[in-house]
Amino acid sequence: MTTVITVLVGCVGALIAWLIHFPAPFLTGPAVAVATGGLLGFSFRIPNILRETIFLFLGITLGASVTPEILNAAKTWPVSLIFNCISTALVMIFGWFLLGRYFNLERKTAILASSPGHLSFVLSLGSTVGAEVSNIAIIQSIRVFILTLAVPVILSLLAKPDELLSEIVSINITLSNFFLLSGVSALSGVLARHFRVPAALLLSGMLFSSIGHGINLTPGSIPQPLSMFCFIILGSLIGSRFTGVTYIELRRCCASGLAVTFIGLVVSLILAYLVHRLTGVDIFVVLVAFAPGGFETMVVMSSLVGADPAYVAIHHITRLFFLSVFVPIVLIEKQKL
Repeated sequence: MTTVITVLVGCVGALIAWLIHFPAPFLTGPAVAVATGGLLGFSFRIPNILRETIFLFLGITLGASVTPEILNAAKTWPVSLIFNCISTALVMIFGWFLLGRYFNLERKTAILASSPGHLSFVLSLGSTVGAEVSNIAIIQSIRVFILTLAVPVILSLLAKPDELLSEIVSINITLSNFFLLSGVSALSGVLARHFRVPAALLLSGMLFSSIGHGINLTPGSIPQPLSMFCFIILGSLIGSRFTGVTYIELRRCCASGLAVTFIGLVVSLILAYLVHRLTGVDIFVVLVAFAPGGFETMVVMSSLVGADPAYVAIHHITRLFFLSVFVPIVLIEKQKL
């Protein structure tokens, strides 16, 4: 019953956001509605099986936009990947300094709370080294939530009206092709998850959909109503992070969460602009690839600017692997001081 209520609240939020013409309404509306309800004391949740299913479907949809022409631009990726790692390191260093100096967070907590992503990894590290895990979780949730709202707004303000796309392809995939892609992608995703590949089902769906569309074996995308429903579930999932968070906890972490998010946005914008100037890749595409938001959210967000989801995905995967090495190094070095 909790899941049904969560989805209904997400649908209401999406409808309201669509009526007021808010950017990316089927993602941002549910996130705001469910987060608000959670902070008011209501309990919301999206079960794992539903979450993984919509990631699979979204991956299939995103894979439909990968073309040989886009992949030819891969020669510019090494430069932007290097800058992406630099951006990630700067966001974390500035955030750690800010949280420690001005918000008086204990050193280990400040370091982990400033990590721009990799939440499960960061929380497990926090529990191991004795950091304040609840503060880390709330600050990280604020970061993901604000970036989910901020990135579409920034893109809509900076872009020309015809530069933002709401659909990836206009034709629907046949039912047989849809089941074929879903089955192969699901099996591959489960296997990839066994090897701890991040967002395994999303990436698996993208991979096999890209191959199927590249050879014209599975043309078309999932129907728009199903795609919109997937966005609503994703937005509701983001909002559900605030279920169980009390007003006192939110007040304690709100300012620090907003500060870390602001630092992340500013650094990402600056580095994205530099990469745009160096490589010629569209600034909106680079921004989505560099934005330190949730992995799945930012990859899905690429559809708003007609960005190559492979470009966005590889940058966010790189960020996660970089954090897997960089965060422990920073923790160890700071403990030596």
